[in-house]
Amino acid sequence: MIKKCENHGFFRGEACACGEVGSLILSDEQTERLGRFISGALRHFPDDLGLAMNQHGWVDVDVLVDAMRTRYKWSNKEKLFSIIESDVKGRYEVKGNKIRARYGHSVDIDLDYPENTIPELYYGASREEVDILLEKGIRPIKQRYVHLSTSVEKATEVAKIHTDDPVLLVINAGEAQNDGVSMLAATENIVLCEEIPAQYLRVMQD
Repeated sequence: MIKKCENHGFFRGEACACGEVGSLILSDEQTERLGRFISGALRHFPDDLGLAMNQHGWVDVDVLVDAMRTRYKWSNKEKLFSIIESDVKGRYEVKGNKIRARYGHSVDIDLDYPENTIPELYYGASREEVDILLEKGIRPIKQRYVHLSTSVEKATEVAKIHTDDPVLLVINAGEAQNDGVSMLAATENIVLCEEIPAQYLRVMQD
């Protein structure tokens, strides 16, 4: 659930970090349903909802709210912002009256984040696919970009969504970028790239 603390804004869970119980904004079910809708709208099917997404992934907040209210009469702008501002993963960003997803797109856009500055990045894979990745490199399958992690912990966490026994690949990001491979710093945990050629990959040793 999402609640609102008068002093600290929106939060998820029973109580704010300050101890305030807060007022209910969205139930667990509403949070899940509206969260899925926002994710789909900003990552996968903006055209189906009449959202004019620009080349960098931005759409108009008010148009998104209108699309939300068409599907869920109980939704409104406050509920939209409650999801965005309480999201610990920082999936979305707002500038003025525009909003976009930071990562996870399947639509064809060109994100305009600054270049990554971390020399080594990480990618978790199943044991069955490691040899193929080491031979052919990493390419996006259902998404616009390859999503790399900035830490071993985050790469492991992401990989375990898909496999119980992940193998971590280390990406020599510094060398790849020196050779002209663009890598975009989407969040403090996620770096995006169109493709990672095989020569920049190695298996992390235990």
